[in-house]
Amino acid sequence: MEYQILNTSTCLLVLLVFIPTGLGICPSSCKCSGNDRNVDCSGRNLTVLPQGLQDNLTYLNLSFNQFVDLDHQLTRFTNLRTLDISNNWLKNVPAHLPKSLWELYATNNNIKVLQKLDTAYQWNLRVLDVSRNMVERAVLINNTLSSLKFLNLSSNKLWTVPTNMPYNIETVDLSNNFLSQILPGTLVRLQHLTSLYLHNNKFSYIPDKAFDQLSQLQVVTLYNNPWSCSDNQNIPYVLQWVQGTAARVVGAPCADQPRLWASTTPAMAQPTALDSSPMIKGTKAADREASAAAPESTKVTKTHKQFKAKEVTPLATQSHPVLFPGTDRPLLHSPDGPQEAAATRTIHVQDSTEGNASLAPATGSSTTPMTLSITSGMPTNYSKMPQSTTATLRKEEPTPSAPDARVPSRASRWEMGLLLYLAALHAVA
Repeated sequence: MEYQILNTSTCLLVLLVFIPTGLGICPSSCKCSGNDRNVDCSGRNLTVLPQGLQDNLTYLNLSFNQFVDLDHQLTRFTNLRTLDISNNWLKNVPAHLPKSLWELYATNNNIKVLQKLDTAYQWNLRVLDVSRNMVERAVLINNTLSSLKFLNLSSNKLWTVPTNMPYNIETVDLSNNFLSQILPGTLVRLQHLTSLYLHNNKFSYIPDKAFDQLSQLQVVTLYNNPWSCSDNQNIPYVLQWVQGTAARVVGAPCADQPRLWASTTPAMAQPTALDSSPMIKGTKAADREASAAAPESTKVTKTHKQFKAKEVTPLATQSHPVLFPGTDRPLLHSPDGPQEAAATRTIHVQDSTEGNASLAPATGSSTTPMTLSITSGMPTNYSKMPQSTTATLRKEEPTPSAPDARVPSRASRWEMGLLLYLAALHAVA
């Protein structure tokens, strides 16, 4: 009987010694909940981890303490989901963090570099907040952090937008840094990005095509950056992108310079060859100009910028002014709007013999006929419409005469006429 009582006492003593350790009694300097698996040890001026923390913690808050180094001290918490180590004196992200983490908050420390091994094995991490530190360089490995949705690197000392950001990320906060450049390809893969915060940086422009792949972007902040609004070579891209994006832009660049915005507004589509109405207007304008300056022209010219006739030979340039009357044909309806029916006009240009005596040889033709064929408007079948309104200027060469042919003089004409008259009288007699 006494032996049984002794064994029972021994078992109770063992339980009293080992059960508190196994159950993980909440440390006196912390607050616990959820079967002591959620532990809050914030604001306790701790420099080392408190005793009594159980290994199956899911939430641990160590913020607002005086931790300087937590390397290799948190690895045993293999079920940990949320770790908050903000507002301490840490110089780096603790090494060998448990791979079970979903959320890591390390704001307001003295972290200077985000090393590649800090996040290399965090496949489950969804939130990474390293804001308000002294980070000058963030090294991320390609195809890591595949579950990351939120990345906060604001209020650091970054000069370049970090590369190799995970492709599934949705929110990136890079505000309040010294960012001045985006390397090519940095944002190409971020097709799920919805929020991008770039305000309070040193951007003077955004490189061409930097934002072109951000198809899901919903909000972007660009205010408080020293934009080079006078840089006509680099600044137009971001201005045109802001005008064309469906995302909400907070703080558009150069918003206080409406002239610059007006110059980057996409120009209205210029009339093409399918529009005959502008061509008619240009033709009528040419008519008025040609009528006002008759003897002056040295070239046959069409004033509309889509039509220029070639320079003709001096024999033709001395001719009378050439007019190009507009057409009054009815308009047809086409997919591109009302069009004018096709019209082809042929104009014969012939030199006057007056004023050209010195130019025309006595044995040659004194005139050089020229045909000007103008095709404007649109044919009935507008699906086979030519791509441009054409003007053809064709010079008709005179038929060469026989080598022995002579042009009769005026005296010989009178002699022949007189002979014919005498012959007629003789026949009557």
